[in-house]
Order: sequence, then structure tokens, then C-alpha cells
Amino acid sequence: MIKNYLRIVFRNLAKHTAFSFINIVGLAVGMAACLLILQYVSFELSYDNFQAKGDRLYRINQDRYTGGKLSTSWAAGASAAGPAFKAAFPNEIEDYVKLISTGKLLVTYQGKSIVIPNNFLVGANFFKMFSYPLLQGDVNTVLNEPRSVVLSVSMAKKLFGDVNAMGKNVTLFNRPLKVTGIMQDMPKNSHLNLEIMESYATLKEIFGVPPTEDVETRWFNDGFIAYVLLKPGVNPRELEKKFVPIADKGMAEWPNERAKFTLQPVKDIHLYSNRKLEVAANGDGKSVYLLLAIAIFVIVIAWINYINLATARGMARAKEVGVRKTLGSAKTQLIGQFLFEAILLNGLAMLLAVVIIAICLPGFAAISGMAIGFSLFAQPAFWLWVFGVWAVGSLFSGFYPAIVLSNYKPVEVLKGKLANTSGGVVLRQSLVVVQFAASIFLLIGALTVYKQITFMQDQKLGVNIDQTVVIRSPLIKLDSLRRDTRIFKEATLALNNVKGVTVSSDVPGSEVFNNVGALHMAGQTKQNDVQCRLISMDYDFLKNYGIKIIAGRDYSPQFPGDEETFIVNRSATKLFGFKKPEDMIGKQIVTGNGPHTVVGVTEDYHQQSLRDNYDAVIFDFSSWAYGNVSVKIGSGNVSQTIASLKANWAKYFPGDPFEYEFLDSHFNEQYKADQRFAHVFGIFTLIAIFVACLGLFGLVSYTIVQRTKEIGIRKVLGASVNSILQLLYKDFAMLILIAFVLAAPIAWYAIHQWLNHYAFRMSINPFLFLLPFVAVVGIAFATVSWLSIKAALTNPVKSLKTE
Repeated sequence: MIKNYLRIVFRNLAKHTAFSFINIVGLAVGMAACLLILQYVSFELSYDNFQAKGDRLYRINQDRYTGGKLSTSWAAGASAAGPAFKAAFPNEIEDYVKLISTGKLLVTYQGKSIVIPNNFLVGANFFKMFSYPLLQGDVNTVLNEPRSVVLSVSMAKKLFGDVNAMGKNVTLFNRPLKVTGIMQDMPKNSHLNLEIMESYATLKEIFGVPPTEDVETRWFNDGFIAYVLLKPGVNPRELEKKFVPIADKGMAEWPNERAKFTLQPVKDIHLYSNRKLEVAANGDGKSVYLLLAIAIFVIVIAWINYINLATARGMARAKEVGVRKTLGSAKTQLIGQFLFEAILLNGLAMLLAVVIIAICLPGFAAISGMAIGFSLFAQPAFWLWVFGVWAVGSLFSGFYPAIVLSNYKPVEVLKGKLANTSGGVVLRQSLVVVQFAASIFLLIGALTVYKQITFMQDQKLGVNIDQTVVIRSPLIKLDSLRRDTRIFKEATLALNNVKGVTVSSDVPGSEVFNNVGALHMAGQTKQNDVQCRLISMDYDFLKNYGIKIIAGRDYSPQFPGDEETFIVNRSATKLFGFKKPEDMIGKQIVTGNGPHTVVGVTEDYHQQSLRDNYDAVIFDFSSWAYGNVSVKIGSGNVSQTIASLKANWAKYFPGDPFEYEFLDSHFNEQYKADQRFAHVFGIFTLIAIFVACLGLFGLVSYTIVQRTKEIGIRKVLGASVNSILQLLYKDFAMLILIAFVLAAPIAWYAIHQWLNHYAFRMSINPFLFLLPFVAVVGIAFATVSWLSIKAALTNPVKSLKTE
């Protein structure tokens, strides 16, 4: 029986080459696109799933409210939160651990130096709670002692080569640390990606905290990432409610400030967290699920093609079915035969899809940013997806045609009375509508993503970042750091192609690290406390960056008391309750270090991408500022200027890595994830439209074959080519119009929800919908036209001579 089925399948493939090609290629492209997206989506959804205690692991997030309004959402909150909650609720919280960043540092061993992008102090319980294998060292004691450090296998290899690192000493920011453990490299699908972990017990020494002072009781020292391990059966939402009185009591000294602490599952952090002081940039859950929807759209469109072509060709196979039934074939046998054909065609398409994936894999990895290579084919999960798509596709695309074809009545078929049923035509038309509704939806979405990214990149930032080279802060701690920074600035200003130099704690394009709370205007009380971002800078910061002063003045050497003054931005004046910027000039802001007179107000500018709203910022002047060095250079001799900057750096900061970047490139890096998403979205949208048009091409081909004699008769009776084309176009035009009517409102809702992620966003206008509609109409008509024109121009004698 199987042999007979195979013979029939290959006979039909050979007899109807064009239809077979369209069927198999359409399925293959759809399957390949679907499988590639599924790999990306499954990777994004797999973050931290390897944690053995993951269902009980939570991060304590902190939302800070000032005057009843949300001011900041922190991933790294108050230092007191973890220990206070553990002490108050020992029956609910089994354990906790804290991490705190000490920033970018330099680790050295015997003259070999490596830059650590973000060093963390890590609590002693870390390896008891998280499933990161410790290859050497004791889980219970590895991070107990001050000045102890755990290295990843890769970091140990970089520093020590083939020598065993255990027990050796490394230097981190001039601190000698003993290697007490070696851990397996953290997986790529972990929201933590640490190569080196310094013991939390070193904290007081690093930050200069007196031994008698208890850091763990502070509710206003932010920057501490706290994780808790809940006991089995504990409801995290109920536990959150119990946090409220503990936090309110701890923050009672600041009546205008409140903090709400919530528990976020560790498994959700990567896709559903975009807070201040995240360990690393996270993904976007909505974007991931939107890509999953694209994968489903693409494969469903491919399966619809198969159903449409299989049922449309039913007339051609009607006599075959009639003869088989006359000779005694049962309905179940016929269903089995047609399902077998679907399984085989889907199998051939899947083989081609795997070849397409192998060819496209490097390009997809580059576009998506996903670390994926040919090792994909060695992963069992990939082949499970392959089998799943093939099995579901075979059943989905083969079942309905098998039922339809097996239902033909042999008497009617053999008498030639069989015709296309209205139900079958309506179904095929409905499936075409679904195909093009999905294509229009995706095209509207792709255009929206592209336009929003373009909108953000084209907006004026309110700050001049052109021709600006930023040299990152020195990483070696020197007693003369402030002095040498000042000397380096003076030496840099003397270079020919340098137009200006400024030193500051932060630069545009990066999150402002320093957040200052408990601020209020002189004459007010703590009931009016607010918090602002604080940027420390020298005299030239505002001038070099072109930040506009809208009231008061800039810092100047003519005013020796400027170190006791502040300049604020427009958002800060609103936060402090002033309607006009000039009303704040001369007023005093009270801080923990005393009052500071406001001497100037700047216009708001975009410190970060247009995803984020303007922050309230205070500019704090220091004549001995140190940190990032921003150098304005001319457009000519750039490479020579960089070489001169590097030489100066080596002179004043010997042994310190010279790390620089052009600020416009650094700023645009913030849009890298959006651009990557736009590329993936756009490419797979085009694939979806291509697959849909491939199916349309096949369906039109068959429709024209069915109507060949009708066209011939119309031409004999005097119909023009244009009238025949209109006849063929009319039905498909109506289907696309219906598809647009269905897709447009759904797309409007989807893009409205997506744009809500952005503080600054484009307006939704009719062109976002009309352009995709016109594009799909144009593509569809181009697909239909070649066959239609050929049919309309055919000599009617050839069409009718077989009659």
C-alpha cells in the first residue's frame, strides 16, 4: 500500500511540477522562518530556567515615591531591605543574598591586566541559592572572608593560563584579593553574567565605612540588589503586603519619601524588567511574543497555501477518487492516502527548510544578535521543534483536503457532474483573506517599528554630541587622580585639533548613577523632600555640550563660591514646585551637606534614549572634577588626534587602559536592541508576504486554468483584454480589501500598545495603514498580473479547440 501511495505522490509531483514547486517551496520557506524565530523565542524564554530553586527565587524591587508620586523604579534598592525582611519573616523567607556594583575595574596578575566591565560584591550565600556550579572551593565558605574572590573558568584562564588559580592573589583596584573559588562560566541565558565576584564582606573597607557603623540598617542607601529564597508554598503577593509596615517604619525619618518593595521572579527579570541599576540590559517580553506571533503567522500562511492548492486541485483528482471508490477503496483508505501525501510533502519541505536554515543561520545570528551557530543542529531541542512543526503541519494542512477529496461521489464524478462547491470556494477565499490580513498586519507593524526608531534618532537631543570623544574614567586608583585629571585636561586643550575638554561624572547616553534624595527648598521641611539625579562636572560641561541656560548663569571662575551652588534643569524646577525657571534663581536647595544656592537653570535634554522621559537633574560644580573626559575635536586628522590623546593618557595615567568612544555612536547604541528587533520583524514580514504571494500565484494559476475556456468564449464574443483583466482582478481585489478592513483595527490596537513603551513617540497617522495596504495590493496584483495578462492574450482558438 505504501509503495502504491509513493508511486501516486511522485507521479502527481512530476505531472504538476509548478504546483508541486509552489507547495514545497512555500512550506519550506514558512517552516524555515518559523523554526528560526522559534529558536530565538525559546532562547529568550529560557532565561534562568536552569535555576534549581527558580520557582522560589525572587528579586526585591524597589519603587520610590516622593510626595505620593513614583519617582524611581530600582532594581537595586535599599541596603536594609534584604536583612530586615528576612529577620521579620523567618517563616516565609528561607535565605537572602545581596550584590552591589563597584563599577568598571581593572584586575591584574603578574603584570597582566583585564578590564572588568562591572565588578560586584557578592554575599556569602550566593552559591547556596543560585545554580551556578562551583568547580573549586567550598560553597559554604567561598565568599565568607573579606578580600576573597571567585573567578569564572574563562577569567581564570585569561589571568593564569593553565596554572591553577586557587589560592593565588590578584589585584583589583589596588586591593589584593585571594582566589577562593572557580565557578563554571555563567550560561548565556542568565540575567547575571559575572566573571568575577568579590566578597560582600569587603564592602566597609571599599566604601570607607567605620567598623562600628551598620550598613545593613540603612533604608536610603540604594544600589543593593537583593534576592530572597522563599520557603515552599509561600505566596509572594501576600508577603509583599507584609513588607509595607516594615519599610514605612524604616523610612519614618523622611515623611515625604516612601518605598514600595515587590518580589519579582528571577525567571521574569530578563523579559519583564527595565529598572534603574539593572545588572545588564534586559530583553522585552512583548517584542518576543510579537516575534512568536510572526512565526505562527508565517507557518499558518504556508499551511493555508497547501490547503488552498490541494482543495483547488480537487477537481483534477475527482476522477481518480471516483475510480478508486468504484474499485472498492474505502473512505478511510482515501483519507489515509491523502494524509500520506501531506506527510510526505511536509517532510520534503522540512528537509528543504533545514537546508535553508543552514544557509541563513550566520545571517540570522548577525541580525538577531543571538549567539547561535551550527551547533544548533546538535541540539535535541532543535530537532524536537523540527519534528513538531512537521507533525502539526502534516495534520493541519492535510486533514481538510483529505476529507474533501475522499467525499467525492463516484457516480457524479464519472458522469462529469462534479463542480466546485460554493462552500469550497468560500473556504479558499476566507483562507486568502486570513493570509493577507496577517501580511497587512505585519507590514503595518514593521513600518511602525521603523518609523519610531527613525523618529527617535531624528529628534533634537537638546545636547550637542557631535565630534565628541569620551575617554572613560581611569581605573587605577592613584592618590593624585584629581590633580592628574586636571593636568591631562590642560595638556589635551593644547592639542591642535581639540576644540574643548570637560570632565564629568556622567555623559549623555548613559544612565546617571548618582541619585540624591532628601532634598528640599530652604524654609521647607522633610515633608517636601524630593530626589534628583546628580552630575558632577567642571566649568566647561554645559558649554562644551551646548546645553542651553534658560535662567541665571553658567558656572564661571569669576565666582569663587560656585562649589556651594547648583544649576538645575527645567524638570527639577517643576519637581521643586516652581512654575517659571527664573523663580528658582537665588533659592537654596537643602542637602545632607547643607544649603546650595541655585544660580542657573538649563533646558531639559535627553540624557538617555527617547524611551525615557526627562529626569530632574542637578549639576554640581567641582574645580577638581574627575571621571569621564569629553573631548570636542575638529573633523580633520581624527586618527592623529586620537593618537595624541592616547600618548597624553599614557603619560599621565601609565598602565591605565585608554578606552574611548565617539559619543554619537555610544548614544545610538541605546537603539541597538530596537534596530535589531526592527530588522528581524521586517525580514520575516517580507517572508510572510512572499509565502502568501507564492500561494496566491498558485491559486491564480489554477483559477485561470479552470476558466481558460470561459476566457476564450468571452474573447470570441468581443471582450477586450482590459475587461478580462478586470474580471480576473476583481475577486482578488475584494479579498484584499476585506483583509485590510479586518487587519487595520487589530494593528492599530497593537501598535498603540507597543508605542506606550516610549516616553517620546511618533503620532499614529493614516499613512501607517494606507502604505502597507497599497504595498500589499501592488505586490498581489503584480503576482496575479503575469498569469492574467498571459491568459487574456491567449488565442481563443487554442482555448476552445479541445471543447
